[in-house]
Amino acid sequence: MRYAEKITHSPAARTTAAALLALALGLTASPALAAPPTGVATKTPGTHPTATNTAGTQVGGPLDRYYNQRLAWGSCRESPDDTVGGDLDKAGVQCADVTVPLDYVAPRGRTITVAISRLKATDTRHRIGAILLNNGGPGGTALESPPYAREVMKEVGSRYDIIGFDPRFVGRSTPLDCGWPVSFTWFSAGAGRAGFDRQVALSKGLAEKCRATNASVLPHVTTRNTARDMDVIRGALGERKISYLGYSYGTYLGTVYTQMFPGRYDRMVLDGAVAPGDYGPRLLKGTVGENDRALAAWAAWAADHHAAYGLGRTRAAVLATIDRVMARAARAPLTIGTAPEVFRVDDTHIPMFLFMGIADDTDRARASLAEQVSVLAEAAKGRPAPPSPEFKEMLRFALSGADSPTGSAQMAIICGDVPAQRDPELYWRDIERIRAAHPVFGPLTENIGPCAFWSAPRENPTRVRHDAPALIVAATGDPRTTYRSSVTLHDQLPSSRLLTLKGANRHAVYGEYGNACVDTKVNRYLATGRLPGKDEVCVK
Repeated sequence: MRYAEKITHSPAARTTAAALLALALGLTASPALAAPPTGVATKTPGTHPTATNTAGTQVGGPLDRYYNQRLAWGSCRESPDDTVGGDLDKAGVQCADVTVPLDYVAPRGRTITVAISRLKATDTRHRIGAILLNNGGPGGTALESPPYAREVMKEVGSRYDIIGFDPRFVGRSTPLDCGWPVSFTWFSAGAGRAGFDRQVALSKGLAEKCRATNASVLPHVTTRNTARDMDVIRGALGERKISYLGYSYGTYLGTVYTQMFPGRYDRMVLDGAVAPGDYGPRLLKGTVGENDRALAAWAAWAADHHAAYGLGRTRAAVLATIDRVMARAARAPLTIGTAPEVFRVDDTHIPMFLFMGIADDTDRARASLAEQVSVLAEAAKGRPAPPSPEFKEMLRFALSGADSPTGSAQMAIICGDVPAQRDPELYWRDIERIRAAHPVFGPLTENIGPCAFWSAPRENPTRVRHDAPALIVAATGDPRTTYRSSVTLHDQLPSSRLLTLKGANRHAVYGEYGNACVDTKVNRYLATGRLPGKDEVCVK
């Protein structure tokens, strides 16, 4: 999807680096790759037709051993210093590995594992079923999320087995690491052709390095395969249907599941939703207006807090400060920090930092961005600029390979889902067309990335062909997965309902923003299974 934030729920996992992962949010297709509706026979290349039993699980075919596997539930703690696993154990969560085929066309071949966690229902008399969680990314983890989800779900949480999972090649699942020198690939083209050419070279180098180290698995790192894994998880749990809560990119994954496995899902909540037609390698394309407005709203807030941050007494003055910082960084990189950890920040980096900071309009988030811009402004004046621990972590994540697996998995999923434009000149022309009207975010949202140099996807992108009665949650000022995209998905799913939060520049709302109206309405749906009779609106 466009920009899919990775929601981090565990206190141990709630870090800036994890939030950075955040983007975000799917050449030839084989008809046999899409699973059939329950009870319909299918034929996979080289196999006999198979059927499904009353639980929707395939029987008698090559996937039978995956759907009917027995899960070995146990401790989530992997080592003495595994604080995330320790927290899960204390909360009563159990973990297991689900075995799935690397390639669903060749299910007798190589296998991989998908790590899952389970917080079992305590109100077993009124148990509804299992609900699967995805926090976005793509490439985000959710193994750590069941305790937080139960808290957010309030009374209804005790009626669900809450299932977190790390998608294939993410987190504790079978890993993927391209050995990249950066952990993050979403940069701006900068002020001119030289910056764009550097981005072309970086993107090409990253794609080549990933292909050199992981060519055998890259074709199988896709959202459609993750959806297939989800259905195996459903079968292994013994569930006829599974409910789902997905944020950001997770809304795309949820939509893909409804299209590939109609009839196998129950209650579905899609928060910060993206329409499949808007999802692709240029995740940020089309979001520039929302980001400009969110930046202007933040600048007005910063002007009201000039005494604390010194960025300007009016919105225009704050935006002018940003312009000066950008112009200075375009001439030569800014120096942030002191030895032994010094970061060089130029005009290809700064728009990304701004973009990361404006998708939450709470005072805490706005203050964090103001602190970062203050550091950049000091550095632009040639003064010492020590970053806060939070900003240092962001710089380390973006500008080093400290978390190469995160960026590797994210990019492999995006590039494996939807084909990208290949010619760098097409990107350059788009950048030049938009630069004058949108100088800060235009060169970011239109920029090239590694997908331009990736091998073509093996399957066609998923398109909506089946209705799905989902609850779609969206904020009107969302600068990552825009409100327009959520409305489009709602239009494509006539049985869905749209729950709108008016007046918020916020990405991901339910249980994250603290809006009681939204939380109550989502929990009512999770409790009853009944969608509202019509679209509903909450106010910030």
